[in-house]
Amino acid sequence: MKFFIAIARDWYGKNERPISSASLVIGFIFEWFTLEHIDQFWENLWVAAHFLIIAILLILVNFHENKAADLPSHKDASKTHFWYLTFLQGFFGGLLSTFLVFYFRSATLAVSWPFLLILAAAFIANESFKKNYERLIFQICLFYLMLLTFTIYIVPVFIDRIGPDIFLISGLISLFTIFIFVFAIGFFAKEKFKKQRSMLAASVLGIFLLANILYFLNLIPPIPLSIADAGIYHSLYKDASGNYVVSGEVAESFQKFFSTENFHWVPGSPIYAYSAIYSPALFNTEIIHEWQRYDENAGDWVVVTRVNLSARGGRDEGWRIYSMKTGVSPGSWRVNVETADGQVIGRLRFDIVQTDTPPILKTYIK
Repeated sequence: MKFFIAIARDWYGKNERPISSASLVIGFIFEWFTLEHIDQFWENLWVAAHFLIIAILLILVNFHENKAADLPSHKDASKTHFWYLTFLQGFFGGLLSTFLVFYFRSATLAVSWPFLLILAAAFIANESFKKNYERLIFQICLFYLMLLTFTIYIVPVFIDRIGPDIFLISGLISLFTIFIFVFAIGFFAKEKFKKQRSMLAASVLGIFLLANILYFLNLIPPIPLSIADAGIYHSLYKDASGNYVVSGEVAESFQKFFSTENFHWVPGSPIYAYSAIYSPALFNTEIIHEWQRYDENAGDWVVVTRVNLSARGGRDEGWRIYSMKTGVSPGSWRVNVETADGQVIGRLRFDIVQTDTPPILKTYIK
């Protein structure tokens, strides 16, 4: 058995980079199609299991390295350290890809790209810099980033609302948890911990402060809310069965690759902005449709109308809401779908093109 384990270890060591890259892509694609809603029990049980395994592996890695420093012969005799780091990297990768999927679904890229970039950078660092797993600071910083990312969305799921106070509570819970865990690391790896505890504290607090700055600049996605469906339509009504019947233009095939679509508008006709917001069960929150027009002279977007709406949770297809706008004019427009605190859940961009001939429309049932 030891012979086969040694062969497997050598083979993996020689092919680690392509194996890691392949697992990165396959794992992300798999989770994109298999992970469902952010408030589901099994999804979060899977996340919690990863956290538990990572915590155990971190303690084992640091206990082993601390013991190897005291007994150099121990390091040569033990082959487990390689596998500790390998499994640690794998479970971190699984957790990071899960959070990337969840946050990407809840994000508007044009607004939340800084936070998504941080998660993506951590994802790449996890796959590329295995040597860093021998450094306690890297381990704890990555673990805390994941812990903070988890509490940001799981606390609102339990409390049934979002807001600045809930975000701060989530951050404090993450700080308390990482404090307990770092204390456990210090117990099993005293020498390593003593040398780096000041840097550890500064690094963790730095991540916490950066997350708060991004949040209050509205650069963190308003997770666990997400857009299930959205569009700009020429007509909208609710039928006897409770379905929304909408009529929209049939886009040219090449337009599907662009974020901005043309809306052919006949003067005097209204425009409807439709959105279906997914949120966990028992979630009741205020949603705002903010209509903006691009001012060519000012070179900036100008708020034209803000429509307050409400959304409830628990519907798999998202809670359906809409707003109507009349008295528009040709030009570039967008509708921001926001929370009451200004976090952008989604954004609809379109160019109004005036025409005297009504366009060809297609009817959809929502």
